[in-house]
Amino acid sequence: MQKAERVGSPEITGRRLPGRQGRPVGNVTRGTTNPNRMRRVDRWLAGPQAWRLRRAENPLVVDLGYGATPATAVELFERLAVVRPDVRVCGIEIEPERVRAALPLERPGLSFQVGGFELPVAGRPVLVRAFNVLRQYEEADVAGIWRLIQGRLAPDGLFIDGTCDEIGRRVTWVALDPERPLSLSISVRFGGFTMPSDVAERLPKALIHRNVPGEPVHALLQAMDKAWLECAPLASFGNRQRWQGMCRALRAAGWPVQDGPARWRLGELTVAWEAVAPNS
Repeated sequence: MQKAERVGSPEITGRRLPGRQGRPVGNVTRGTTNPNRMRRVDRWLAGPQAWRLRRAENPLVVDLGYGATPATAVELFERLAVVRPDVRVCGIEIEPERVRAALPLERPGLSFQVGGFELPVAGRPVLVRAFNVLRQYEEADVAGIWRLIQGRLAPDGLFIDGTCDEIGRRVTWVALDPERPLSLSISVRFGGFTMPSDVAERLPKALIHRNVPGEPVHALLQAMDKAWLECAPLASFGNRQRWQGMCRALRAAGWPVQDGPARWRLGELTVAWEAVAPNS
C-alpha cells in the first residue's frame, strides 16, 4: 500500500500519494500468509466478541490486507458464519492482482475488493481485522491509521490491529472501538515458547518498540515471565494449568486481566489497554 500524505491526523510519514483522487490509502504489503494463521484471533472474535456481530444491524466484516492469498479471509467468513449466518465478509487488498486472484472464491456473503485504510465498503463494518499490516509502517503512523479506521466503524464496532508469526503460534492484537483502544491480547500455542516474553517480537507496531525498561508493556512481559516461573510446579499437570496459574497470579498482583479460565486455558491473556499503553 502506498502511503498517504495524511491519514486522519497526525500526518502519515512517507512519500505523497494522490489519495484525494480516490486511490487507496496505504502501502503494498509483503503479502505473506498461510492457511489457519489467524485461527487464534478468529476464535476470540467468534467467542467473547461474538455479541457485536449478533447485535449488528449490518453484519459487515472487513479483512483488511489479507495478503497474497485469500485463505484467511475465507476462513474468517466460515468461522463467523457460524455466529451470524447472514454475515458479509469483504476482503480488501490494495494490490489489484491479489484481488483478481481471489475473485473465483467469491460466494454469497464473501467478496473481495481493491482498497486500503479508507475501507471502501458500503456501510460501517462491525468488525475490521488487519493482521501483519500496520507492522510494516512507522510507529508514528499508527495513531493516524487507527483513527481513520475507527471513524469507519459501526457504533458497536471493533478494529483488531494484530501481528502473528508465520503459522499463528505466537499472536498479539490490540482491540479498538470507535473511541479508544480497549485491550491487548496475547495468544500462544503451548510448546511454542520457552518464556511468555518470547511473544515480544510479535507485539503490534504500537508496542513493539516499547518493550524496554520503564514502559508498561515491558513490565507486563516481565511480570508474565516471573509468574510463569513461579507456577513451574503446575507444569506436572501440563502447560495449560501452568498458564492459568500465571493468569491468576497476574490478576492477584493487580494487573487488569480480563476474561477467565475458559479463555486462559487456550493460551490466551487479555489485559486492559490502560495497563500497557505507551508512555508519552
